[in-house]
Amino acid sequence: MGSGEPNPAGKKKKYLKAALYVGDLDPDVTEDMLYKKFRPAGPLRFTRICRDPVTRSPLGYGYVNFRFPADAEWALNTMNFDLINGKPFRLMWSQPDDRLRKSGVGNIFIKNLDKSIDNRALFYLFSAFGNILSCKVVCDDNGSKGYAYVHFDSLAAANRAIWHMNGVRLNNRQVYVGRFKFPEERAAEVRTRDRATFTNVFVKNFGDDMDDEKLKEIFSGYGPTESVKVIRDASGKSKGFGFVRYETHEAAQKAVLDLHGKSINGKVLYVGRAQKKIERLAELRRRFERLRLKEKSRPPGVPIYIKNLDETIDDEKLKEEFSSFGSISRAKVMVEVGQGKGFGVVCFSSFEDATKAVDEMNGRTVGSKPLHVTLGQARRRC
Repeated sequence: MGSGEPNPAGKKKKYLKAALYVGDLDPDVTEDMLYKKFRPAGPLRFTRICRDPVTRSPLGYGYVNFRFPADAEWALNTMNFDLINGKPFRLMWSQPDDRLRKSGVGNIFIKNLDKSIDNRALFYLFSAFGNILSCKVVCDDNGSKGYAYVHFDSLAAANRAIWHMNGVRLNNRQVYVGRFKFPEERAAEVRTRDRATFTNVFVKNFGDDMDDEKLKEIFSGYGPTESVKVIRDASGKSKGFGFVRYETHEAAQKAVLDLHGKSINGKVLYVGRAQKKIERLAELRRRFERLRLKEKSRPPGVPIYIKNLDETIDDEKLKEEFSSFGSISRAKVMVEVGQGKGFGVVCFSSFEDATKAVDEMNGRTVGSKPLHVTLGQARRRC
């Protein structure tokens, strides 16, 4: 589940008996405010707001440790979804062992929710089916995004919820309730299904002089097209890639098989099935996970991550662009078949140099593209 935090009504023997997780906290909430909020429930050992190890910014959750389990249980049963700093918080039993959460067992996904259904309503709707470990409606600045996750402490409880709630109308909206699937599993299902039906083709690595008409001329020989589009930046300059949507899967497949790897005006085209968003996100996660594993064996340093790199930028050029901000232990552009993927990492020897580079370089145009630069977490090795 996306939320990943422990929740109320879980069996206490699995958790720290007197420790509660507090989620959905306002960024301005402090340890002292938590202490004052929960002290009436009983004697406390301590309160803690979790923060980013580098920036020290609050992460929106914390912990309250009571001296006595009975007080923690009373707070859980009576204070869940109360307000602090004007915002409702979620209380859950603290769950130090996250193996159940990571396994996905007992986790369900709900979509097409009415925006009026919040965490409190969701919890009470689904608590009838079993003990809930965590429960979260996914929101952005505009409120509910219409989907949520509920993690039960057993597969049987999750199955009961799916059986009784899938297809039910809540506030005049028919909701879908099903087993939670990890992003990689969903991406694999989409990929398998789409390979046999796709009509949208992704094309990249063509020259700046390519326009919609020229692209259509190249691809229309394989069948009728619904749309042909060269993607351009704000100035109208081609970004070097585009999309061709055919009326039939057969035409799209034929174009991919015939044109992929073909040289046009001295450029070798990449032509393939246009991936769905979930596939692209899964691929990005895999790339960054590989990068994270590689970084464990790197020299000490503070990493910054750079996206939207121009195709002409290699390791040396990347290091040259950032070297003025301090000592660099590593600069690496991620590549595939000899061509840059558009993102990379630079490791500085100090946090100060890294933050200075982020401040100065984020948004700066290098080559033909504005960079997106973010600070990574300082690790023992980078």
